[in-house]
Amino acid sequence: MPVGLLGKKVGMTQIYDDGVMVPVTVIQAGPCHVLQVRTLDTDGYEAVQVGFEDKPRRLAARSERGHVAALDSKRQKKRTEAGVVTVEKAGCEPKRFVKEFRTDGEDHGCEVGGELTVSVFADVPFIDVIGTSKGRGFAGVMKRHNFSGQRASHGVKRVHRHGGSIGQSADPSRVMKGTRMGGRYGGKQITVRR
Repeated sequence: MPVGLLGKKVGMTQIYDDGVMVPVTVIQAGPCHVLQVRTLDTDGYEAVQVGFEDKPRRLAARSERGHVAALDSKRQKKRTEAGVVTVEKAGCEPKRFVKEFRTDGEDHGCEVGGELTVSVFADVPFIDVIGTSKGRGFAGVMKRHNFSGQRASHGVKRVHRHGGSIGQSADPSRVMKGTRMGGRYGGKQITVRR
């Protein structure tokens, strides 16, 4: 079973499906390197850690470089003599994006240093694409909640795009939880299931 891939949006295009134009997002998914395989014995949970997009070594911290690079033979020999168990390293460049996918005991077939490409999804009919929606900043109720707004004339002054009343008077004398108002819109994690 494939664990998952990291990718980035490259652009947009369009395709025609039975004469209907469909907008399409182009995503560069992978190649991703398997940086670590977490097990129940060593880490307390099971997961596969993958990295995407190389990071220049001069910009990577020492911990990031050491996470992927193997020890030299002299240091390896000293640790082996001292009885220290060393973790297998991926032997690749440091990665800009690192993510863990929980496996929960499923057979994933990933090995440290292996490369994952889009071909892992060859036999999967549907996948979930998780990303961040466009951040639109502080938006009003018309944009954020699709309110119709108020009239353009007939006594309405300077409040054409306002939401109107948000509650009652003496009873319950408070604003109900979940009342739709203006606020920050977008910039959140969304999932598209296809």
